[in-house]
Amino acid sequence: MLEEPVIVAREGRVGIITLNRPAQLNALNDALMDALGRELLSFDQDKDIGAIVITGNEKAFAAGADIAVMADWSYMDVYQSGFITRNWETIRQVRKPVIAAVSGFAMGGGCELALACDIIVAAESAKFALPEIKLAMLPGAGGTQRLPRAIGKAKAMDMCLSARMLSAEEADRYGLVSRVVPDAQLTDTTLKLAAQIAGYSLPALMAIKESLNRAHESSLSEGILFERRELHARFASADAHEGMRAFIEKRKPDFQHR
Repeated sequence: MLEEPVIVAREGRVGIITLNRPAQLNALNDALMDALGRELLSFDQDKDIGAIVITGNEKAFAAGADIAVMADWSYMDVYQSGFITRNWETIRQVRKPVIAAVSGFAMGGGCELALACDIIVAAESAKFALPEIKLAMLPGAGGTQRLPRAIGKAKAMDMCLSARMLSAEEADRYGLVSRVVPDAQLTDTTLKLAAQIAGYSLPALMAIKESLNRAHESSLSEGILFERRELHARFASADAHEGMRAFIEKRKPDFQHR
């Protein structure tokens, strides 16, 4: 029997999705991306989940798109099927925080998948690259758009035009990843971070994520307006009043995620 392309688990309020094509270094094909999208949306709708972790294995987070199945496709094949748009973009619909736990290779589409997450925790062994130029292709799952927003135009040009690979330390220095940890601590660190985030008020987390994403996609004045409306909306939230009362009363808040 074929292995499931992703493995799903949960730990408290954290949903965990493990990419599961180890023989192919988790190369991203339609079956895997369909399954990933399905599980992301399932966790996003689950009221008992507050944060989601996507991870791979020690050798690779994901080594990119599955070139073997793409080599003979035509323009009409990819255009009519909605390649990338149909299933890779599902992660954009997820309103809860999504954390990538990356060790080993995050190449091509694997790097782009990590970039689409809200936080990247990298093991010291992690390596990031967008080497599509070697195939006379280009990053097409958001890489040319998200990468310069993360690390700036000059370094993004360098990575995309020369296929330069970044170490975890370089990725951290450039702002591509959120933090770097020893390989042996990647799982524990990421799950502790996810549990911490998931313990906060979910509506507030969603509002913060939306506001930060808006910062990338609008002018400063429009972003400030959006942020201000989200702040005002917090005063309609039971959790916000509970959080403020708990602060005044010097106790731990009891969030009900509403």
